[in-house]
Parts: sequence; structure tokens; C-alpha cells
Amino acid sequence: MTRRDARVFDELLPAGDAEASTDPVAGAAPDPAVETAALSRVQGWRRVFRTNRVLWIIAAAAVVSLVAGLLVGRFVLSPADAASLTDPPAPGLITVAMERGILSNDVTIRGDVGYADSVEVTIDTAALGGPAVVTGSVPEPGATLTPLSVALEVAGRPVIVLPGDLPAYRTLVYGLTGPDVVQFKEAMRQVGIDAGDPASDRFDETAAAAVTALYTQIGYPAPAADPGAADAVRAAQEGVSAAEQALAAARADLGQAAGGASAVEIRAADNAVNSAQRALDVRRGQPPGDPAEVPAWQAELSDLQDALELRQLERRQLDAAPDTSGQRGAVEAANRQLADARDGLARARDQALPALPAGEVLYLGDLPRRVDAVNVARGQVLQGAAMIVSGATITVTGSAAPADAALLTVGGEATFELPDGTPHRAVISALTPGPTQGDRWEIALQPDELTTEQAMQLQGSNVRVSLPVGATAGEVLFAPLAALTAGPGGEARVEVVEGDPRDGADAVTRLVAVETGLAAGGSVEIVSADGALSEGDLVVVGR
Repeated sequence: MTRRDARVFDELLPAGDAEASTDPVAGAAPDPAVETAALSRVQGWRRVFRTNRVLWIIAAAAVVSLVAGLLVGRFVLSPADAASLTDPPAPGLITVAMERGILSNDVTIRGDVGYADSVEVTIDTAALGGPAVVTGSVPEPGATLTPLSVALEVAGRPVIVLPGDLPAYRTLVYGLTGPDVVQFKEAMRQVGIDAGDPASDRFDETAAAAVTALYTQIGYPAPAADPGAADAVRAAQEGVSAAEQALAAARADLGQAAGGASAVEIRAADNAVNSAQRALDVRRGQPPGDPAEVPAWQAELSDLQDALELRQLERRQLDAAPDTSGQRGAVEAANRQLADARDGLARARDQALPALPAGEVLYLGDLPRRVDAVNVARGQVLQGAAMIVSGATITVTGSAAPADAALLTVGGEATFELPDGTPHRAVISALTPGPTQGDRWEIALQPDELTTEQAMQLQGSNVRVSLPVGATAGEVLFAPLAALTAGPGGEARVEVVEGDPRDGADAVTRLVAVETGLAAGGSVEIVSADGALSEGDLVVVGR
């Protein structure tokens, strides 16, 4: 640059800049072209600085930040970097404190919570002979049906709830046999009514008497006897009377033909026979209402029969020697007719015994039951299903593998959590094997009583159920299985830390021989022979 160029440059710069400039060539003459070029360059740089001032400020700030970051990264260390530059701590013992509590081995399953399956209740009204009008005892939804409940009243007659799984498909009358008779007798036994031997499948006099007792207990009259049966009884009674008269006439003829005894003796003997016969007939016609009195009644009939046969023997002894075979044949025939008439009367009376109509009994399993919906109202004609019922109590149903199910028993306890997390007790009510070998078993559990709110919250949920299959009798001392080591003689032992486990190899420890009990959940019951262990002692599980 010439002296002139320098001078022009100094004139164009601000005052502060001009003072900072130098003049290397003193006394040189200025060059106009150089001055013009220098002036253009200076104005261009000034324009660049003036129009991009913000950009230059940002760039300067970035440079300053970069320099500051480099300095901070050089002199500030993270905790991990600081730890890497320090020496590792001395190794210590890994210990666990011994605890006291109850150990339990559990089978864990998932269970669905809900009521028993819903059932549509239908009632057989075919035997009514008229419209099945509902006349009363209509339950409200939510009501509970128990044994001897009246589920409904149809045409003035009750529909009685009894325990059982087989539907009532026919009216039970005297002399019938079958599984429905066995079910009725078993149901009567469960409600405290004697219906005879439950192992017998015959509907006999005792079962018929139980029908009367059943209706008396619920406050309804027993079903009326068939009018035809009552007519048959009256006709049979008339037949017995006619046969008795025929026998008396035949005996009178025989007495006259025999002539061996006086008319007075024969008449007295006949009167004795007739009196004994009437006593027997009268007692036969008075069967006891209480089943417990039947044996005594039968014994009395036997005594009266013996007395009759004795009178008949005495009467026969009065017969004289003359040929009276014809008259005796007539007497024997009259006796057979009388016996047949009496048998007919007994059959007619049996057929007139109380019966149990199919439409007046409702067998339901798993009682009690809850009424979910009612499809009829008082005054309506019953058509189709009368109501829908389900189990009245909450049940929990799950499944388990055969190996786990084999460890369980009916009546065993279980626990599951309520919606608020509180443990709740349940009891195993049924264990049902799978359809084929190897299939999972179905497990039914009956929870302890739940509040209405709890039942509503649990309904339809799936819960985790724990079923203990082995537990200590009470609280025991236990430690992790990893704390056990074997001694030189094969005995089990644990290493107890006396000092600070952080001392590592220098820590003071002692070996204690122990006996082990139940193992569950990674822990094992510990018993020391000399009581040298207690809750809170630190035992070594690793180094």
C-alpha cells in the first residue's frame, strides 16, 4: 500500500480506527486510483458488518459457549467417572436376616367368580285339567329359594322346592318304582321327614304318609285323593260285607246238615267266628297315620288273625260226622271269596293313599337358589318358564393340573384377594376330574360370607387363588435355602455373622448345625439344636 492509500484509508475509518492506523511510507504522494479502490473495499466491509450484526453476535456467543463447554468437560467429572478413577471397595459377605413366620407351600390358580349357572324353571301343569292361573306366592327378583320354599302357587296349589337334580316327570303314587322315588325319599330325609328306606325305589305306605307330612309342614292340605279311588274303596268294602254274609249263610247250612251239635252251640261258634272276623276287619281298616306305629299295628293284625283261626277251628270241630262235603265246600268257597274281597279292599285303600303330583314339586340342585327374573304375575296364566334362578351364593371356579389337583382335598382352605386387596378365605367344595386322563381338573370353592357390596364387586371377575398344600403348624424360624451348607458329616448348617459383614474375609462368623423343616418359596424352616439362632441373626448366603 502506498502512502496515499494509507492516508485515504485513515480518513475513511472512524476516529478511533484512524488513530490506530500507521503510515509505513511517510511523505509518499497520494494515488487517486488507489484511494478509490481502498474506499470501495472499506465501504463493503462496513456494509457486511452492519447488515449481519445479529448473525455475528450469535456466532460469537456460540464460540464462547463452545470454549466454555470444553473447559467444563475437561475439569468437571461425573459420579460414574469419579467412581472409575477410585479404587474398588473391599469385598464383603452377602447376608440375610433370619425371619420368623408361617411357611406355606401353595398351589396357585386363577378362578372365575360368579353365581351358579342360571336355570329356567318350568312347571308341569298338564294334570290341572284347566288353565294354570297363578294365584299367589310369586317371588320377587333377588329372593332366595330354600328347601320347602313355595316357589309359586298355581290354581291354589303350591309348587314346593325340594333338593334334587332329576326333574319331576310323573305323579308318584303307591306301588311305583324308579329313580324319582329314590330322589323323593332322599329329599324327605334332608328336610327331616321319614319316607322310608332311601335305598328302596318303591313308593310304599311310608312314602305316601310322608307326602301328608310334607304338606302339613308347609301349611297346605295334602292333594285330594282321586274320586275314582274313593269309589273303589267303597265298592270293595261292600264286597267284603257281601262275602261275609255269604260265608255266614254257608256256615249255617253246614251246621244244619251236620246235626252233630245243637243249634245254640253252632250259633255261638258262628258268632265267635264272626266277632273275631269283624275285629280283624275293623283293625285292618284303621292303619296308623304315624309311620312309627306301623309295626305295632301289623303285630296286632297278626294276633287278631290267630284269634280268628282259632274260632274257626272250634267251629269246625262242632261239625258232625254226617256227609256234609257239599256244605263244607260252600263254606270254603265263601271263605275264598271273602279273602279275595278283603285283598281287593286292601288294594283299593292303597290306591287311595296320598300321591305327589308332578306339578306340585320343583327339584333344584345346589340349594339355596337366587331368583334372577320372574316371568309371571299373580292372575296370569302360566306359560313357558316361570322364572330364572341361579346359585344364591358366590362361587369361585378354576382348574388345576392333575398333579396339583392330587394334592388338594374337598374341605381344604384357600385364599383370594377382595377388590380392596384384603385376603378372603374360601373352602374347596368340589374337585372334578377332567373328561380324559391328563386333562385339567375343575376346582369349585365356596368363599366365606361376603357383603352385598363385595359380592357385586367380585361378580364376573377373575381372581388369583392360593391353595395351601403344606404349612407349618405355627410361626417358625426360617432362612433362605442358599444359607444352608453341608458339614463334613453331611449335616446341615448355617454360617452366622457375629461382626460386621463388610469386613469380608476378616468378619467374625460361626457355623451352627441345624435341622431343616418345610421348604417353601425359596425359604426353609430352621431349628437349631441348642437354640443358638434367633430372629434377626445374619446368615451368609454368598461371598
